[in-house]
Amino acid sequence: MDVLPEEMAEAQCWAPWAGVPPPFSFVYDGRPSDQLLSAWPLTRSDHSLDLQRTEHTLTYTDPQTGLVVRLVAVEYGDFPTVEWTLHFHNPGPHPTPILENIQALDARFGQDHPGDFLLHHAVGSPCAPNDYAPLETVLGAGARQQIGAAGGRPTNSDLSYFNLEFTPDQGVIVVVGWPGQWSSVWNRDEEPGLRVQAGQELVHLRLLPGEEIRSPLIALQCWRGDWLRAQNIWRRWMLAHNVPRPGGQLPRPELYGCSSHLFNEMVDANEQNQRHCIDRYLEERIPIDRWWMDAGWYPCAPVGWPKTGTWEVDTQRFPRGLKAISDHAHARGVKTILWFEPERVHADTWLSENHPEWVHGGAAGGLLDLGNPQARQWLTDHVDQLLRTEGIDLYRQDFNMDPLPYWRAADAPDRQGLTEIRHVEGYLAYWDELRRRHPGLLIDSCASGGRRNDLETMRRSVPLWRTDWRCEPIGTQGCGYGIALWIPLSGTGAAEIDPYIFRSNMAPFTNCLIDVRDPHLNYDLLRQLVGQWRQVADSYLGDFYPLTSHSVSKETWMAWQFHRPERGEGMVQAFRRELCIFEVARLPLRGLESEAVYEITDLDSGQTRHAAGAQLMGQGLSVAIGDRPGSALLRYRAVHPGSGGPAPSGGASR
Repeated sequence: MDVLPEEMAEAQCWAPWAGVPPPFSFVYDGRPSDQLLSAWPLTRSDHSLDLQRTEHTLTYTDPQTGLVVRLVAVEYGDFPTVEWTLHFHNPGPHPTPILENIQALDARFGQDHPGDFLLHHAVGSPCAPNDYAPLETVLGAGARQQIGAAGGRPTNSDLSYFNLEFTPDQGVIVVVGWPGQWSSVWNRDEEPGLRVQAGQELVHLRLLPGEEIRSPLIALQCWRGDWLRAQNIWRRWMLAHNVPRPGGQLPRPELYGCSSHLFNEMVDANEQNQRHCIDRYLEERIPIDRWWMDAGWYPCAPVGWPKTGTWEVDTQRFPRGLKAISDHAHARGVKTILWFEPERVHADTWLSENHPEWVHGGAAGGLLDLGNPQARQWLTDHVDQLLRTEGIDLYRQDFNMDPLPYWRAADAPDRQGLTEIRHVEGYLAYWDELRRRHPGLLIDSCASGGRRNDLETMRRSVPLWRTDWRCEPIGTQGCGYGIALWIPLSGTGAAEIDPYIFRSNMAPFTNCLIDVRDPHLNYDLLRQLVGQWRQVADSYLGDFYPLTSHSVSKETWMAWQFHRPERGEGMVQAFRRELCIFEVARLPLRGLESEAVYEITDLDSGQTRHAAGAQLMGQGLSVAIGDRPGSALLRYRAVHPGSGGPAPSGGASR
């Protein structure tokens, strides 16, 4: 699946520096930008970021007011991808006229295609059985579809990732990177093609002297072939250029242990029970990579874990700090995870009492203002110190509130959108500084599950808890299916020692929520399930192919495939749900070498069979599941490669 020359050429056509009309718009002093920019002086600079990325900066300057509009774009040499962010700066001594309706993307696609467009998009993570469910919207003549965030958390209702199909063999991926309130409009008006506008939902402001603001990040990726091929090129781009690399390394799949459901998160936890649970996992030969400590390790009585705002270890329950637990884990080869929720401030906590001026809501509690440099500096220094002194290896940040009402309430009529922009800038700067100070630090992006999984956030973190719709198998099967189309690395938790439930919750980062205090559980089965996950876990880094439709029905099958073309191997997960009458499914696989012979192993029975790639992709892989509900986990590898052999490593094929 190499990137095609036609795709690279099309991406170049969309590059903002390619001589096309600017792919963005705004209104300044009541006039649309397309009436202004042609008369503004334009300068350009270019420089290489690395072997595969070149940064291009276009700078427009208003000769009347001095407003500077700077577009910073990145061109990729190994993928058909371009991206950009807008910056607006007032270098002058006076406030600017009103700047409003900033559309970081305002472009028309598919002018040569008079037929209907098909928009592939997805549900976000509102904590429902259909979290991340793929959606398809037909955009025919006169159609207008508006999709955006809810409450200020970017994937609260809908994902900010789209695949626009012009024809069955051509389209473009459009992604909005903004950890705030974004909006998009897909408009099939009377002009040829489809007009797409996307940006921050509300901007109406004057820039004061010296002020600068930024827009959401826009990423475009052109494709040919079919939309699933496009999704896998996207996944490869995410892994190659976006997924964070602590210590310079791509994160590998990991297994976690956690006791949150046993001790009211961490509210009823103490040093002894945490050490005991770590020991029990290892005594039962369950090789966890990290120990997960969640909410409630700070003073929070009598409210419970939601009483956030005093970020100190509760020494009544942890007299030696969390360091004693971290040291215990580290001595056994286990790293640690610790939960924070710095943006939500409860009343009667250190932050609300000592710095109410840092809180939207004041002493009564509310939203920590990350746009306040003093608040952000304190938070950065304080969390940095906690990570060091308590021996924490992975920083987990939650966000269980909607910030939009606080942002909007803080804005003056001629400064609408500014509080949100400053918060977003502060949030990203906070994480960037933590990562700078801790080069090996991995960050978890939890926000009531997966409600802040935009592209800017995904460049700095991995969603280790991708949804709060947890453990229930049908919903979590659907979550795994849907999120894999867009976000290659994610995690969730399995709470029962049952093959169907455990596999429904298998992910690149799998969290065991087992009550290991009980010595009578079926640990032989748990070791088997964990061992099977270990055998296939690296396949999650490959291409993803849905083998059935997405569904939350109890009467059907759901199945998918992860494929590593450079290795000639992969795996298939299949589920027969409780009311499904069909015992056998035939699943046509994708991405194989037609002439290669593959050995397929059933990881439950250990039985193997052989089949040619052409047969597996044509007639399909026959999978039988006798139980209702039941599951199958199969691993395959090429034992006689075809004439093409495994895909070469490097480039678009990793």
